[in-house]
Amino acid sequence: MDRGETREAISIGPRIVASGGFDALYREGMALIESVAAYLDDQGRIESRVLPREAGFLYATESMRLTTRLMQLASWLLLQRAVNEGEISRENARSEKEKVKFSATPSERGGPGYDLLPETLRSFIDKGDRLFDRVMQLDALEKGSLPEVNSPAANGIADQLARLKAAFGR
Repeated sequence: MDRGETREAISIGPRIVASGGFDALYREGMALIESVAAYLDDQGRIESRVLPREAGFLYATESMRLTTRLMQLASWLLLQRAVNEGEISRENARSEKEKVKFSATPSERGGPGYDLLPETLRSFIDKGDRLFDRVMQLDALEKGSLPEVNSPAANGIADQLARLKAAFGR
């Protein structure tokens, strides 16, 4: 390469999103959705009936919030899988993904009655939050926007890429 030539940066975000790691994330996400649905339709319904009134209201709120979040994640995962399999273009998927508005994750979990919620529901909520964080990182990579180095979302590959970007000023 001549000194006067410039190389165009290669975007690795879409390659990471299209990798085998996505397949594992997809399977994990869909399995979580199935597990939560089965739980809420069976054991969760039984467990919710014996909760005190305040905890029962919180159970209804948290289970609805979890279900909504998981359906939003399913939409993102299905769109990304369609891109990876060549069924739709990256641009079409990006346009569709913009229509999926993720509900905000509460900055803190807990509050009155939260400790009274069934452990299984709380575990599913935690797993849903972690899945959401991973999908948001992949989405940012796919879009080419990396989290700030000091942000809580920065970890793993995204953290290293952000550090390199900061170090080299690009």
